[in-house]
Amino acid sequence: MVEALSKIQHGHHHDPFELLGIHPGRPGYVVRAFMPSAESVELEGVGPMSRREGSDTFEIAISKTQRDNLPPHYSLRWIEKGSLEAHVAVSPYSFQPILSEFDLGLFSAGTHLHAYRFLGARLQQIDGIDGCLFAVWAPNVKRVSVVGDFNGWHGLRHPMRNRGGSGVWELFIPGLHVADNYKFEIRTQSDEILQKTDPYARSMGVRPDTTSKIATSDAYDWADSEWLTHRQQWQWLHEPMSIYEVHAGSWRRHEDGGFLSYTELAEQLIPYVKKLGYTHIEFLPFTEHPLDESWGYQVSGYFSPTSRHGSADELRYLIDTAHQNGIGIILDWVPAHFPRDEFALARFTGEACYEYGDPNKGEHLDWGTLIFNYSRNEVRNFLIANAVYWIEEFHIDGLRVDAVASMLYLDYSREHGQWSPNVHGGREHLEAIDFLKNLNNVVHAEFPGVVTLAEESTDWPMVSRPTDGGGLGFSMK
Repeated sequence: MVEALSKIQHGHHHDPFELLGIHPGRPGYVVRAFMPSAESVELEGVGPMSRREGSDTFEIAISKTQRDNLPPHYSLRWIEKGSLEAHVAVSPYSFQPILSEFDLGLFSAGTHLHAYRFLGARLQQIDGIDGCLFAVWAPNVKRVSVVGDFNGWHGLRHPMRNRGGSGVWELFIPGLHVADNYKFEIRTQSDEILQKTDPYARSMGVRPDTTSKIATSDAYDWADSEWLTHRQQWQWLHEPMSIYEVHAGSWRRHEDGGFLSYTELAEQLIPYVKKLGYTHIEFLPFTEHPLDESWGYQVSGYFSPTSRHGSADELRYLIDTAHQNGIGIILDWVPAHFPRDEFALARFTGEACYEYGDPNKGEHLDWGTLIFNYSRNEVRNFLIANAVYWIEEFHIDGLRVDAVASMLYLDYSREHGQWSPNVHGGREHLEAIDFLKNLNNVVHAEFPGVVTLAEESTDWPMVSRPTDGGGLGFSMK
């Protein structure tokens, strides 16, 4: 017990639920809470809790009768240090594990097409209690906590439950709301403390703010059913296709230099493109990225539409408007590399996680970026689920896959000694090739009529041939 209390106190405990919450004790049960910023804590309906000597753990012994009369999800009342204001909240440590073994198993196998539905931050109701379920994949670390405005960004207030060999951590925090800011605090194996944005965040702050935000439920009322029905039968190979490529941040701006909103783009860009006779608009990445000066290819929020132009629903309105005007939307999608920004995916667990550990495979020398580890199931799942997310949740009609050439070759833009051959002694990047084939198989099977376009500048054979015939499976290149 003393050792466990010390680990909780210093943020080393791998499973806080082992100590916190309700546990057997004398005379019947003991309720514990770790409240490092609290002056006093009370178990609602029972009485004051006692602080364990030399720690910030509060506890109270209760009888079996008191336990039976206590709500399954009990509340704590506390007063912060230096304050007279009382706070009341349902304890996160009164909940059982929430994520299903089925979901975790599929994710670990790299085959969960909708991983974004349980990873990240999701507002939901559990046992009649409203709150937000947080879940993040962070393997081989000592602790992961949720931090945000709601706990003063204190890394020890809300340590998460470890879900075993999956590398996933989860915690349901009652009482949170849309637009609450949060990040994940990670204690690495070397005891480094990192604060990271949520890889699956569906909303992020306006730059330079790098916080993740709790997003609303996807409740946009689409009006493009006719377009989607037509798309399923679309014979793109035998019909004209004319694409207008545009960077939303520079196509047109306000007089003061400010960006157009997604709504303004719907009102100005769609009529312009329709008048010119184009069938599709290809947007340079509108996923979240740090720098206004970039075109968006160094993505820091793969599941978050950039907040420069407005909300996710406003982006849906732009796409919906395009569809109602007979115009398809293609998204520039970047699965080849990601930036080194410390707040995002780079060295997510203090070591190589989303990227290869070997710099001969894990670093893109031309762009100064990191290369996804396509050999890791969870990384492949992250990317495949991201493609599904944009098609399913935003009705995207095509993915223009960026920098495919750099993915296909281990020696791409590398000198002798800067790359390592594959298991057959060749320069083909076998893991990336398998990933691209899987991507195309999933998109074509799940979303008939959606096209995939490869930005591929070499003489790689059969880029746009079916995978069952030895090709990569793209619609076109």
